[in-house]
Amino acid sequence: MKTSNNINGISRRDLFRVAGRYGLSSTLLAAGTFGGAMSVANLAKAAESTYEKRFAKEAKHTLKFGASGFNARNLLIERAGALEFARDLESRTDGEIRVEFIGDNQICGQTSCVEKTQQGIVDIYAASTQNSAGGAPYLNVLDYAYMFRNRADQYHFLYSPASMALLREPYEKRHGLKFLFSHAELRGIQLGLNFADKPTVTSIDELAGTKNRVTGTQLGRIAMEALNLNPVPVAWEETLDGLKQGLIDGAETWASAVAYANMAPVVSQSVHLNFFCGTEHTAMSASVFDGLGGELQDAVMESSYLAQVHVQAANEVALINTVGQSDPQLPNTIFAQNGVRNAFLSEAEIKKAEEMCSPEFQPQLWEDWRERLNGWSGGRDTYQEIYDEVRTIPGDTLPENVEPRRWWKA
Repeated sequence: MKTSNNINGISRRDLFRVAGRYGLSSTLLAAGTFGGAMSVANLAKAAESTYEKRFAKEAKHTLKFGASGFNARNLLIERAGALEFARDLESRTDGEIRVEFIGDNQICGQTSCVEKTQQGIVDIYAASTQNSAGGAPYLNVLDYAYMFRNRADQYHFLYSPASMALLREPYEKRHGLKFLFSHAELRGIQLGLNFADKPTVTSIDELAGTKNRVTGTQLGRIAMEALNLNPVPVAWEETLDGLKQGLIDGAETWASAVAYANMAPVVSQSVHLNFFCGTEHTAMSASVFDGLGGELQDAVMESSYLAQVHVQAANEVALINTVGQSDPQLPNTIFAQNGVRNAFLSEAEIKKAEEMCSPEFQPQLWEDWRERLNGWSGGRDTYQEIYDEVRTIPGDTLPENVEPRRWWKA
């Protein structure tokens, strides 16, 4: 079936026609406020109102936001929070900060946004931490296999003051980037159409020997090799064609990424291995942040907190209502419409995979990278400390029930 380049019923051509009058950022920010279908006239009216608010006074700072392949349509599928952050920051600062949102890979893509932010071409970026790890290797710290048990663990860590010393401060010190907020899912194997006629996967053994796309994460490759998943580096933008043409058996990614990137028509099974992070984060140039006044810095942090809370709630709902990551599956979801089956592995199978590849059970596989990351963190035991921190909450905590906290305040 069924994917569309429309945004809530508006064609790209009409969108750009409205954008030609009111600017792309104002148009996308307006489009992001519509939960359902809209008309061109409604969009134009909302874009005009948004434009007038945004340009009511001269901005002190105009920040370029390179949002890789995101736009108002697919941010309603994978709720990464980028538009909510931009909208709230402009409102919170009463227009003193204006955000120029540039998505659809127009200024940077999944692997290049991090470097373009470091180079000063953009000021803020959104991309997965795994794709960004090529340009900012400290982001590998999130990718130890089975360090996070579930999405609740991920949100707990993102809110935790412990994330300052274990993630945010070393990332800023080493790479000049400020980690603002992130969506949270866990990665599995998204199998292509050559698995359409095969039974739903129930065991890690059934995946042995398959050839699967891997992101820029070096630690993800360690886990995949230990699981006999034959990691093949393929750019995110080329993964769809790789699956379509059968050049790879599957792709290592997460469910809402399949849905937002129009991959559902070429994916037959979503195997929920949950073996390491899928974190679509937003980060900012540390030097740009430092160049803001104290009140505006506070606004950036508060808007990041609001975006994090929004993402936590919205993405959990979207996984069930929009993507179709549930059993049973809701009928009008993207997975259901495209015949994508969820393969939820048993606790015993997940434990078997964990024993095959995690630092807990296979420490020798991780020694080099663990030592490197520990050194970059200033001598902390990164794996063990994150592992212990996320296990301060019960293992059956629902992601939506994790308590939001302002992580920069002890």
